[in-house]
Amino acid sequence: MAVILPADHRDLNERERVILQAIVQLFVLHATPVGSRVVSKYLERTLPLSAATIRNTMSDLEAMGYITHPHTSAGRMPTDLGYRFYVDSLVDVSRLPAHEAELVTSDLLATPRETVMRDASRILGSLSRHLAMVQMPEIRRAIVQRVEMIRLSSDRLLVVIALDSDIVRTLTLETQDVIDQDSLDAVTRQLNERIAGRPLDAVETMLSDLLVSQAESAPALLRLFVDQVGNLLIPQNTTVHISGAQNLIAQPEFEAPERLRSVIELVENEDVIVHLLGTATEVGRVSVQIGNEISDEAMRDYSLIATTYRAGHATGSLGIIGPRRMDYGRMIAIVQLMSNVLTRTLGDGTP
Repeated sequence: MAVILPADHRDLNERERVILQAIVQLFVLHATPVGSRVVSKYLERTLPLSAATIRNTMSDLEAMGYITHPHTSAGRMPTDLGYRFYVDSLVDVSRLPAHEAELVTSDLLATPRETVMRDASRILGSLSRHLAMVQMPEIRRAIVQRVEMIRLSSDRLLVVIALDSDIVRTLTLETQDVIDQDSLDAVTRQLNERIAGRPLDAVETMLSDLLVSQAESAPALLRLFVDQVGNLLIPQNTTVHISGAQNLIAQPEFEAPERLRSVIELVENEDVIVHLLGTATEVGRVSVQIGNEISDEAMRDYSLIATTYRAGHATGSLGIIGPRRMDYGRMIAIVQLMSNVLTRTLGDGTP
């Protein structure tokens, strides 16, 4: 859902931009509505204005839908539209301090491949102080490097598919025929000749065409493999690693029991998180969705910052979920850094 612009929406002048920026930054820091005197003091060195002048400008910003004042409070807080303008036009996405970037890089590069996703989510959660999510790579476009077939018994065999960036998928096949080693070696050679260097999602169609061309002469083992190869594209085990639920619970926005319940439901529902990452990520860019911009109505109190990383020719998604009151500049920088380091760790698939 997009942010709805009010009828009297217009571009902001310089004073309005500076005051809106101050309101967002102060609200992020203190989680309490911001009054004109607080803004005046905050801006006294950069834009010295009286509290009365700031109050008038705040009234204009409120009329345009960028800020609101809750209940009887004299202070103002940003709306979704205010946060959106801030992210699009005012936020400073600066580089993270060198020691933080170096720590993330060294930690992930030293992490074993089998735990790198889990550790990446842990580091992302710790660094952002929000809920962190790292989704396993979507391997459909991963490139097949080699196929191995290992006989487990007279009628069972293990197929091992090695993909680029050290991704490995396995498939157990059972047959009513006795498996002899010569036939196994012949089918393995044929598979490697046909599909090595090809994307995984093209394998099934390619081999199906091969079966048609060979008609009844195709080996039974090859037919069995083609029948089951689609299972390689089905996600295995955990598809997304989540860390930092305690970070959300610690935010003042979620102290009320009903808000706390929404956090727990979010963490426990992996399908929701996978869906959110899928709708928020586009290869090569950071996506920021704020409150009502997120398609899930239960997410109206949150913001989602997400991007992608590369693992060979495969891509995965990662991101953070936090309150709308978040330090967007720092959070965007953290998500970008994690994407870059994961891609470096797993290999970006470029020649």
